[in-house]
Amino acid sequence: MTAPQSPDNTGGTSENPAARRDAGSADLFDERLTVPWWWWLAAAVVTGVVGYEIQLSAHGSKWSVIGYVVTAILSVLVLWSMSRTRVRVTADRELQAHRARLPRAVVARGASIPATAKSAALGRQLDPAAYLVHRFWVKTMVLVVLDDPDDPTPYWLVSTRRPAELLAALDLPDAAADRPSAGA
Repeated sequence: MTAPQSPDNTGGTSENPAARRDAGSADLFDERLTVPWWWWLAAAVVTGVVGYEIQLSAHGSKWSVIGYVVTAILSVLVLWSMSRTRVRVTADRELQAHRARLPRAVVARGASIPATAKSAALGRQLDPAAYLVHRFWVKTMVLVVLDDPDDPTPYWLVSTRRPAELLAALDLPDAAADRPSAGA
């Protein structure tokens, strides 16, 4: 694994951004973990309420409209920054989760984690050395177990709305699909 802070992470600094965009079109999997659409509506309501409160406290001066503008800008920036996380599998089957990269050669197996098991995977069962790319508004996750003796990270937990597609792009069978059902 090459973490974003690692000195081994070149991060494609020698590439120009246009070449990186062209290479992105050959990705086997690409997902942006955006916030739900209704959060934007909630941000508009919050902007109206907070802006109105600022307007009331400014006693209706001509500068009181700035409260609406500043609140709207802050709301857009927060929601935009929360929606910047990307999960990708490149053409050479390298998993890129946010800023970290994981070559397929060090992956032993993978499993999808349904919404019903997410809290258990992030709770007591979580290994403190695991690498997490967790977005709480995304209900499902993928567990990718590593087989790298040089890396102390035992596994990655990555939020994704399409776990089956992500595992297929990594050419991994879903270990969770092999489990016997509870009713059998």
